[in-house]
Amino acid sequence: MLVAVDQATISSDLAGRIVDMPFREGDPFKKGDLLARFDCAIYQAQLSASQAATREAEAELNQNQQLAQMKSVGRHAVSLSAARLAQAQAESQVYQIQVNRCRILAPFDGQVVKRRAQPYESVAAGVPVIDIVNNRHLEINLLVPSSWLSILKPGLTFTFTPDETGKPLRASVSRLGARIDESSQTLSLTGAIDSSDSTLMAGMSGTAHFQEKP
Repeated sequence: MLVAVDQATISSDLAGRIVDMPFREGDPFKKGDLLARFDCAIYQAQLSASQAATREAEAELNQNQQLAQMKSVGRHAVSLSAARLAQAQAESQVYQIQVNRCRILAPFDGQVVKRRAQPYESVAAGVPVIDIVNNRHLEINLLVPSSWLSILKPGLTFTFTPDETGKPLRASVSRLGARIDESSQTLSLTGAIDSSDSTLMAGMSGTAHFQEKP
């Protein structure tokens, strides 16, 4: 069976209402494209407030440092100002992370398999939002007899013919499974495909042919 190397079910990192999902099932996208955007008004307001607090704390620290040079305030006041600035900066970082989580960006080039949520729906944190796959980076997963283990080495070439296309694909063994299934006496095999055929898709099944067999 053909399996996508890059595939993912992406979940929401926060609870909120979806306001935009530009891509529908089957639509292609590029790495970094926006897949979903959440209503971020509250988080953005919190970020703006924390940034203002940071600027205020920074100004206070600068003022106290200048006063300390003139012996008008003690080191304790400067230390308190520095601590308030550090706290304000930390809060800003937290709110910035929240704002960043309001957008789901594509981690790789691919296509939308399924939208598990829709615009204007509210979702909880951790709920799956969208399934994506990259059909341009596929590999072959097979189960082969364990008796073939003596000839199955990385680099061994074979052909794989998908049932859906009927066109043989050149492939080579990438790696073997870590254990033999005791009940079926089979071993999992992963193969690399030497093809740029744009019609290939994850989930296609087929038949493998090895020139060398025990």
